[in-house]
Amino acid sequence: MKFRPCIDLHDGRVKQIVGSTLGAGGLAAPLTNFSSSFPPSHYSRMYRQDGLTGGHVIMLGPDNEEAAVEALAAWPGGLQIGGGINGDNARLWLERGASHVIVTSYVFHDGILDEQRLQDLCKQIGRRHLVLDLSCRYKGDQYFVVTDRWQKFTRLAITRQVLDELAAYCDEFLVHAVDVEGKCMGVDARLIELLASSTRVPVTYAGGVASMADLELIAKAGGGKLDVTVGSALDIFGGSGLRYADVVAFCQGNTQNSGNV
Repeated sequence: MKFRPCIDLHDGRVKQIVGSTLGAGGLAAPLTNFSSSFPPSHYSRMYRQDGLTGGHVIMLGPDNEEAAVEALAAWPGGLQIGGGINGDNARLWLERGASHVIVTSYVFHDGILDEQRLQDLCKQIGRRHLVLDLSCRYKGDQYFVVTDRWQKFTRLAITRQVLDELAAYCDEFLVHAVDVEGKCMGVDARLIELLASSTRVPVTYAGGVASMADLELIAKAGGGKLDVTVGSALDIFGGSGLRYADVVAFCQGNTQNSGNV
């Protein structure tokens, strides 16, 4: 299990916010757990020093491009980029130093997966540079992909069959459990087991990680097949539940033991 670090950008600053409040009606701004006094490059250099590849730079809304460019420049080839990625700018972000681009909303229209856009993007930049963000919320008795800052439900339910089919078009999946994202309330074990049922491409789980027990649960329930992102609970983001150094050490040890590289 690899630790995939994050750099979430909002209004040009590194922040940790409650994802489900992004763009929510009636709120002037999303609920913020942490706003850093350090520039994005500070975190990129930290991740680079610890050899953490495959981390995510996520642009949450407008006015984040300059900060994103700074983050990528400090760890070229070591970080992925997401947030507003489309067919017009995907290649540009790879040229700016991202190893992969992360897409969700661009490949959905009116709640339906646009397979033509997905295929075209895959051909344009290559499958090996594409990550599909299948962040989801629970409705009825299934998880459905959500788009547009996680506010709009699509009609695409997360199933093993869907994961296996979409794996043909991307190098990885990134999945936020939106219902628990940013709340440090524990992980979604049911979703973790579902994601672990498909192993054709690497899958990174994010959402609700608050303690070492949560990391142990992901490692066990995911059968060592899932990678993990941790945000608001980390001490480097103002959290008290987890020390960054401990998470790095735990995941490195788990990766060595499982042979998952």
